[in-house]
Formats: sequence, structure tokens, C-alpha cells
Amino acid sequence: MVMSPELDRVQELRDRAAAARHLARICFKTGPPTYTGVELEWTVHDAVDPTRPVDAERLRAALGPYSPTTLDPTSPALRLLHGGAVTVEPGGQVEISTPPRASVAALIEATQSDIDQVARLLGAAGLRLGSTGIDPHRPPGALLDTPRYRAMRLAFDRRGPAGRTMMYGTAGLQVCLDAGEPGQVAARWAVVHMIGPPLLAAFATSGRHAGRDTGWASARMGAWLRIDPARTAAVWDPGRPDQDPVAAWTAYVLAAPLLCVRDPDGDWTAPPGVTFADWLDGALPRPPTVDDLDYHASTLFPPVRPRGYLELRYLDAQPGRDWTLPLAVLAALLADAETIDSAVAVAAPVADRWQSAARHGLGDPALASAAAALFDLARAALPRLDLPAELHDDIDRGLRRRRAAARRRQG
Repeated sequence: MVMSPELDRVQELRDRAAAARHLARICFKTGPPTYTGVELEWTVHDAVDPTRPVDAERLRAALGPYSPTTLDPTSPALRLLHGGAVTVEPGGQVEISTPPRASVAALIEATQSDIDQVARLLGAAGLRLGSTGIDPHRPPGALLDTPRYRAMRLAFDRRGPAGRTMMYGTAGLQVCLDAGEPGQVAARWAVVHMIGPPLLAAFATSGRHAGRDTGWASARMGAWLRIDPARTAAVWDPGRPDQDPVAAWTAYVLAAPLLCVRDPDGDWTAPPGVTFADWLDGALPRPPTVDDLDYHASTLFPPVRPRGYLELRYLDAQPGRDWTLPLAVLAALLADAETIDSAVAVAAPVADRWQSAARHGLGDPALASAAAALFDLARAALPRLDLPAELHDDIDRGLRRRRAAARRRQG
């Protein structure tokens, strides 16, 4: 008998083997690498005084029928004109998630149209979107308070203030790529990790926070790295380049401490130090369900997270239309096996430099050299994306500009 999705989600998981089978089934869906998606976050500011806090009611009124249910639980949000969905993060950051598309050009056109729509809505209310990966004007402050966010804050506070900085003041750019055919998954999983540090360095935009210079090129990623390595460190190990992605992700998920445990009484606080593996072994009063496992996986934030596709989480928000540049770079570098192999060769010497990339950006000469070489590879592969001539030329100019900046810093 085929179990309905509803029943499957409440099915109890009795052991680690059952959890591993479920993760293998849902986290790396295989097939031709066809689709690309993007999720964009921004801090939101008063257009006249960017240091002024923006409250939830003002933001809800500005977004109107597109306001997510976290801001107005009585009214489900409409989709934007080109299919994007608006969500709001706990500090009031606005996010647009777009449907994946087979054409990068179509993805860019639709996403930019949705961005323009949101910008108009906010502009009419005297608000504007930020342009960096961390709030340059205001200290972290909570706009939304839900059981999940309260539990997150409590868990993160045990390790210091970085969790609040991340929750309430950062904005990222996420690029989503297909995992590929079964024979391609390991190589695609490896390359998106290996090119992460040089691309993080090249596209770092979050050096200034709350009115001061942080000393980091990407204070956003710096905050992520300080939260809890059990849930934010990279899953891929540079010392084991041939590791099995499914096995590595399964081990990571089961070893991560619970961030929250959903409860009807509204208190989702998780017992400190209890991992999902502990829960499977009987650490909590009831056994976990399939839905609990999926929810737990959603509370893990490594630089690359498998969600059926590969969600690349290591990029800062970009100013204006520059969000198209890292999107094009990643799509181009993964366009064919030869380019992937070349990108691996370029990035291998710096594949473990997440901390240096966040701290120094292109001030690390090795990262600057790798970034410049990756831009060369991406520009050579750009025709594979079949972009309209004007868009191709616009992106190529942007990549040449970024390449030149990297070349100046490589020493």
C-alpha cells in the first residue's frame, strides 16, 4: 500500500537507519541538471533615515496583500507578478524566493521584475531595500517573535551574540542548483563547496555594521561561522574529496543538536546538547517523526545545504542588479564537466579558507588569485547559458570588473 504524504509525515522514526533512508530519498534528488533558482534577502530601511527602526505594522502595510503570514496570519500572501514569494526574517529582512527555471535569462528577468515590484511597494511607504549583507546602520533588533525564533535565540545566546546578529541583521543571496544525475552528484557537491571561499571573498559586501567598521570583509558570514559549527560548518571535508555526499549529510544531520522541538503549548525550547541521534535513541518522551526530521534539517545552516537540490548559502546580498553576477558565475562554472574539473583545480588550494574569506575577503592573496581564475572560467563558459546579447554583455562587464578587483589584490 502506498502511504499518503500526510501519513508519511507523521510516521515515527524508530532508528537511525530509517532516518538515513529518509534523508537519502529527499535531500539529493537526481536527474539532469536543468533548473536554477535564487533567493534574495535584504535589510529594509527608512528611505530618509536608515538608522530608524522599521516596525512590523509599517512593513506589513507596505507589502499589503504580499505580506507573509508571519506578519499577518489572517491573510495568506499573494505571489508576486512573476511568481516569487515574499517572506520576512526575524529582524525584518525581506526575502524573495522565485520558482526555479530552466533558463537563467528567464530566471533573471522574472526575479528582477519581482524585485522591482517589491521595491515599488516599499518605496510608496517611504522604505527601501538595503544593498549589503549586514545592516550597516542599526544594531540587531527583533521584529518578529515566534516559538521558533524564541527557541533559536535561546540556543544561540548560549554561545554568544553572533546568533542575534545573524537572525536580526544579516541578508544573504542563495543560489539553488540541481544536484545532477547520480554519477554527477559527488562532483557537483564538491565543486560548489570548493569554489565557496573564493566566491565569498569576491562578493563580500558586509564590512560595516551598526555604524562601524567590523574588521571583516563579510561580517555576515563571520556571524554564521561563530554561531555553532555543528549546524553552520561546511559539510564537505577538503581532506576527503571523494566522500559520499549522502553519507556526509546524514552524519551531519544526526549529530547536530536540536534547535527547537515543536510543542502545542508554544514553548519550543530544546534540551541543551541533545542531538537528533539522541532523540532517535530515546532522549525525549516521544519518538521523532519524519516531519520532525525534515524540520530539524531546516534548522541547519551550512554553506551548502541539500534540499533535493543544492542550496548555496555563502554569498552576501549584492547592491542593485549585481545579484545577477554570482548567479551567472555559479551557473556557468557548473555548465559542463570540463568547466567543473577546471574550477576544482583552481579552487582546491583554498577550499578550506572559509574563515579567511569572511575575515579578509580578497585581502587574502590566494583567495584573490583563485577568484580571478574562476571569473576567467565563468566568462569563457558564459555563452553556455544562452543569454540575450544585452544581458550577456552586461554580466560580462560586471565579471570583468570583479576580475580586475581580484587581480589587483592577488599580490
